[in-house]
Amino acid sequence: MSFTERFSGRANDYAAARPPYPDAALDVLFDGLGDSGEVTVADLGAGTGISSRQLAARGALVLAIEPNQAMREAAEAHPRVEWIAASAEHTGLAEASVDLAAAFQAFHWFDQPQALDEMVRILRPGGRAALVYNERDESDPFTAAYGDVVRKYATDDTERRRADGIEVFLAFHAWVAKHRVEVRNEYALDVEGVLARARSTSYLPKAGPVADDLHRDIRSLVARFARDGHVVMAMRTIVASADVGAG
Repeated sequence: MSFTERFSGRANDYAAARPPYPDAALDVLFDGLGDSGEVTVADLGAGTGISSRQLAARGALVLAIEPNQAMREAAEAHPRVEWIAASAEHTGLAEASVDLAAAFQAFHWFDQPQALDEMVRILRPGGRAALVYNERDESDPFTAAYGDVVRKYATDDTERRRADGIEVFLAFHAWVAKHRVEVRNEYALDVEGVLARARSTSYLPKAGPVADDLHRDIRSLVARFARDGHVVMAMRTIVASADVGAG
């Protein structure tokens, strides 16, 4: 299965169970770009539009680039989000047409050299590129225990791909300024939410006997940690950003 199609059967769970991004992370993206209502953003690998809607809520015009039809169809509409069936490597956008090119939870799926070149092509002089990732904060006991379950059942090393992708992004030769910051992000889920979170993860089994074992482990885990029927997933939101020259 291609990277583009990995989420075709997981779009509804993705839309339901993935966390939003904290305001502090969005502040980093927009800092120095002027009035956010005048900013045009290319959201690369926009998925079901979690990030796109948050960017649009700041007043930005968001061009949500997503090649997977099921993910696009699972997205909620927003008047300042325009959906485009294209890839991060070949967005179809005009040269120097956006102020911010950002990939949320997606860069590791791209052909990274091509995607980086495309970011440079579509960014206006003085524009910004960024990656944003929600990663587990395993200093939290429940989140660490959930991480152990993920590692037990993971079918590939996607988590390593994410970390490597950030390093590739920050090492790219075209950037004139680079920054990496982390902010806290946490959200509450009931047992069905945690199950949906697992089903939305492309490197965990979704159906079959092994998936049944995974889901049984998750139910047991939530029962052990839940308070008032909910657990709190603790995340570190990593923002890697870089600017291009003014030309």
